[in-house]
Amino acid sequence: MNIYLVCNAGMSTSILVQKMREAAKKKGLEDAHIEAFSVEVLDRKADSADVVLLGPQIRHMLGDVQKSMNGKCPVEVIDMRDYGMMRGDKVLDKALKLIG
Repeated sequence: MNIYLVCNAGMSTSILVQKMREAAKKKGLEDAHIEAFSVEVLDRKADSADVVLLGPQIRHMLGDVQKSMNGKCPVEVIDMRDYGMMRGDKVLDKALKLIG
């Protein structure tokens, strides 16, 4: 399972990725691959994504990213509070719910 977090530069989001990996480990989800990168890299990763979560700072790009993913997987914006508080467990739960 590939969970991709996308933001402007991938820096602050990488902290959230660490929190999400810890939460995934606690849930026994060893197959969860969680990665953060800038929106420019998404085209190269699109085919392997199970879900794409955008950082709140680029929420204005949601429509464009959804269009570029062309229905390959769910694309949503991370809740601003969960992002700001670095609630990896909550963001992971959202990703899992979107994947189904």
